[in-house]
Amino acid sequence: MILNGAPRSGKSTIARALQARADGEWVNLGVDQSMRSTPAHLLPGIGLRPGGERSDLEPFIVRAYAALYDSVIAHADRCLDVVVDVGHHDSYSAPLHILPNAASRLVGRSAWIIGVRCPIETIMQRRDNGDSKQDGTYLTTDSTGAIPEPVLWWQQHVHDPGIYDLEVDTSSMSPTECWEAIAARIDSGPPSTALLRLAALAPADPDR
Repeated sequence: MILNGAPRSGKSTIARALQARADGEWVNLGVDQSMRSTPAHLLPGIGLRPGGERSDLEPFIVRAYAALYDSVIAHADRCLDVVVDVGHHDSYSAPLHILPNAASRLVGRSAWIIGVRCPIETIMQRRDNGDSKQDGTYLTTDSTGAIPEPVLWWQQHVHDPGIYDLEVDTSSMSPTECWEAIAARIDSGPPSTALLRLAALAPADPDR
C-alpha cells in the first residue's frame, strides 16, 4: 500500500495506526526510513521537494526509488504487508516518471495507492506548532503570515495526476478512521484500478 501526500499531511501517523491496530504484519518503508539511510551529501534523497532545485541528485533519486520498490516487492514476496509513506511528485528539472514506473511494477499484485489529503492551513498549523522535522524551522509561517513557497509547491504537485484507489483527509479524519476506511476499501474490492491507470503513464524507457 502506498500512502502519498505532502509532508505533515499525516502519512506516517496513518502508517503507525496500521501497524498498531490492523490485522497483518505491516512493515513501514518510506521516505523517513530512506532518508535516515541516505548519506549526508545525497540528502534529502527521495524527500527532495518540488521545484527542480537539485538536478544533481536526480539520478540518485531514480535509483533510490527503484531500490525502495524492489524492497517492497521483496517484502511482499515473503508474505509481509507493506505500507509505503511517500510524497511522490514529478516536478524535477525534467520529468522522472517515478510513480508510473513503480505502478507498472506493482500491477497484478495486491497493492493500492491512497491519496492522503490535508488542507494547507492545517499543514501550516502543524508546522507552526513545532513539527518541522528535517525541513527546518524556516518552513513555518513567517512574520507576515505568508506560506513558504516550498510548502505551496508540495501542495500543488504531490497530488498530480491524482489517480488513487481511495482518498482520505486527515484534517477531518483521525488516523484510526483513515486506516479503517483504507481497510474497508481493500476488503470490499475491487482490486486496484489506480495502478493500471498510473502504469499507462509510464514511458517506454523504464529508466525514465
